[in-house]
Amino acid sequence: MIIAVTGGARGIGREIARTLAAAGARVAIGDRDLAAAERTAAELPGELAAFPADVTDTGSFAAFLDAVTDRWGPIDVLVNNAGVMWVGPFDEEPESAVRRQLEVNVHGVIRGVRLAAPRMRERGRGQIVTIASGASKFAPPGEATYAATKHAVHGYLDAVRAELHGTGVRLSLVLPGVVDTELAAGTATGPVRRLAPAEVGRAVLRIVRRPRFELSVPRRLGFATWLARVLPDPARYRLQRVLVPNQVAAVAGGTTRSAYEDRALTGTDEETR
Repeated sequence: MIIAVTGGARGIGREIARTLAAAGARVAIGDRDLAAAERTAAELPGELAAFPADVTDTGSFAAFLDAVTDRWGPIDVLVNNAGVMWVGPFDEEPESAVRRQLEVNVHGVIRGVRLAAPRMRERGRGQIVTIASGASKFAPPGEATYAATKHAVHGYLDAVRAELHGTGVRLSLVLPGVVDTELAAGTATGPVRRLAPAEVGRAVLRIVRRPRFELSVPRRLGFATWLARVLPDPARYRLQRVLVPNQVAAVAGGTTRSAYEDRALTGTDEETR
C-alpha cells in the first residue's frame, strides 16, 4: 500500500508515518521543511521517502502527488495532516493568523481532495484521511478560527463523500482531543487526558484498515459530541463548559506558545493536532 502524508516531518505526522510504515506501507512524507522530512524518513524503520510539499500551493501539492506516483505507483491513501493553530481571545487574533489557518487547515485539505480524489475515482478505489479535531464538534474558547476551520473541513468532506458515493473512493476524518505536540503547547485538556501523537497514528491505521467517515480519539469523545447534539441548548452549553477547556484562560499571560506561533504565522511550520 502506498500512502502519502502531508506535514509528516514532525509531531503527529511523524507518528502517522511511523505507524503506517511499521504496518508495511510505503510512506511518502511531504513537508515544507524538506530537510526535516528527510531526517524523519531516514530515522524511521520501514520504506519511507521524503518529498517537498506545500499544501498552500496547488502546484507544489500536485508535484508531491506526482513524485510519489512516479516513484512507487498510484497512491492508495492520502493523509491530509498539515495544520496550524493560533490560541487567544478572538478579538486579539492577528489577521495573518486567521488567513494562515484558513489557507493550511481548510484550503490545504480542499486542495488535497481535489487533486487526489479524481485520480482515485478513475481507478475505482482509494481513501483520503483527514486529521481534523474534536474542535470540529466542540469549539473551545480561544480557538475560534481554528475551530471554524475544523468545522469547515467536516462540512466539506461530508458533502464530497456524497458526490463520491459508489465510486470506490472513501473519505475519512480522525477527530482527536488535545495531543501532546508543540501546536498544543500551553493549552488545557479539560477532563480528558492529553493524547500521545502515537495514539493518533494508531487511529489512522485503524481507519485505513476499516474505513468509516469519523473516528474520535478517544472514542468517548465521540459519545460526548453525539450527546451534545441531542441536548437542548442550555444543557448543551453546561455540558460544553464541563468538557471543553477555556483556552483563553489557559494561555493568558504566558509565552509558551510564542516560538511555535511565530513559525506558524510566517508559514514556515505545518504541525497538526
